[in-house]
Formats: sequence, C-alpha cells, structure tokens
Amino acid sequence: MDETPSSQTKPARSGSSAGSGVCDELLMLAFSKGSSDAFTELFSRYKQPIYGFFRRRVAESAQAEELTQETFYALLRAATRYQPRALFRTYLYAIGFKILRAYRRKAAFRATFFGHRNSAPDPSKRDATESGLWVRRAVEKLEALDRESCSFANLSN
Repeated sequence: MDETPSSQTKPARSGSSAGSGVCDELLMLAFSKGSSDAFTELFSRYKQPIYGFFRRRVAESAQAEELTQETFYALLRAATRYQPRALFRTYLYAIGFKILRAYRRKAAFRATFFGHRNSAPDPSKRDATESGLWVRRAVEKLEALDRESCSFANLSN
C-alpha cells in the first residue's frame, strides 16, 4: 500500500522535501491511505524540528521528547482526516502547539492543586537574561559619549 496519489492536484511543495523529493503533503496523503513508509519519511524529516520546538519551550529535555512523541501519536490518530488545506508543516506544528497548551494547562492545574510552583527555570526567561547581560557588556565597551547615547535611547523607548 505504498502508493502516492497521482491523480490529485499537487499541493505546493514544502521546504523539507530534500530526502525523497516527494513533498510533505503528498507523503501525508499517502500515509492517510496506509503507507507506513510515508509516515517513516515524515517522521525522519520532522522529529528533530518538533523536538527543538518543545525543547525551547519546556525546561526538561525528557519532557520535550515526550511531547514530541505525543505530537506524532496525534498525527497518527488524525491521519484519516487529513486534508491538504495548508502546508503539512503548518498542520504538524498546529498539533504540537495544541499539545503544548494542554501540557501547560495541566502543569498549571497541578501547581495550583498541589500548592507549589514548578522550580525549573523557564528557558525563554533564561535566554532573555543572557542576552541582556551580553548587551550590557557590549555597552560597557563603548566610549563614554556613545554609552550615554545608548542609555538615552533606551530610556526614550
């Protein structure tokens, strides 16, 4: 059952079609018709990008891996309903985003229910602190007059 649909109109090519030359949308359509090879190809193309998506948004790598698995499991369950209305990449990241929102809702509920906050730092806040430190060091290297100009520009924003 590894047939790719040939009689349908071809959707626009996705950016991640370097491996087999078949666009993601056609692979997903083939998978929805029973092609396990098509799913294997999609999984190999998107496993790392989806993991990275979650890794940037959750504190623990194990949790990011679990959310990645949940995303592909949701894709498996939704395969028969897939319609190529948008890029496959958009479809997959929308699934991932919904899973992330559900994870955060559950985490917030648990924190409220058990009366404590998550002690792990938020990765996005860590990055903001790092970049703030980098900017501060760069400004310190400027001449005094330039440094005053930078300070004034920051105050006026």
